[in-house]
Amino acid sequence: MHLANTFPRTSMDLNAVREVSLTINAAHLFVYFIPEAPEQAAELGVTEYAPAYFAFRSAPMGAVPWQVTLAAFYSFSPRSVQAMAGVWEAATPQQWQAARFTAAGRALQRVGVDLTADQIAEARSLIDPVVASADYAGKTMAAANASVPLPSDPLVALWQQITVLREWRGDAHVTVLAANGLGPCDCNVLQTATGHFPEAIARATRLWDDEEVAAATTRLAARGWLDTDGTATDAGIAAREQIEAETDARCATLWTPIGDANVRRLTSLIMPIHDAFTAAGTYPFRVETGDTQPTDAETAG
Repeated sequence: MHLANTFPRTSMDLNAVREVSLTINAAHLFVYFIPEAPEQAAELGVTEYAPAYFAFRSAPMGAVPWQVTLAAFYSFSPRSVQAMAGVWEAATPQQWQAARFTAAGRALQRVGVDLTADQIAEARSLIDPVVASADYAGKTMAAANASVPLPSDPLVALWQQITVLREWRGDAHVTVLAANGLGPCDCNVLQTATGHFPEAIARATRLWDDEEVAAATTRLAARGWLDTDGTATDAGIAAREQIEAETDARCATLWTPIGDANVRRLTSLIMPIHDAFTAAGTYPFRVETGDTQPTDAETAG
């Protein structure tokens, strides 16, 4: 039975839940593509992208071993996450978190995000109650980010609250993937086959090898979700959408404290963050937002 059929019902409009989830992901995503991030990492003595990425994103959890990061991130191969060995010797998690905030702040200023002080305050008045009342049981990455003290810069603080909820949906999505029998490599293969993540980026960042991808393709083909050549079938496309729908259902109660109208208002308030980074040519691929089909919570993060 799909989880969406058993998860507690709410009165939330799932279309509004989907739209705000996509917009939150889009507003968070720039941190993985901006030049300011590797510049700040270099100041901490780390000049390669992969270890810096894992350090920046893992920092809220503390100085965890790479195996914990692997478990929390889910979609990465062990060989990719092992790249973070030594990052806590280069700098403490607190230093990595501060550097991430600095990078985000510099980038937000560089691209000229068009949010007034009043709009930032309004967005905070909507997002803060959601963060404060969220159920963090089983939400490792969201709970870790919620524990991080907010920076003094109002726009960066808003971005961190966005990050908490982006990771909350990601944690929920991982639960749905596992419940539907989609392992870490399998979900990558299905995601790329259905056109939601460029295969070249998936291969370069997740580092699943040809043998592992072939095995995942065989498993998905046995379920009727892929053809043997790796092309997604209609059943595979429908299955992936069902997984997204199940994730939406799990996220619906998250937004209950502010209701549909305020969810849509928050969506419109934070969209300029994504718009500014898109206009600045930040992304090597199209980032899906609320007016398009769903994107996986783990598209780049």
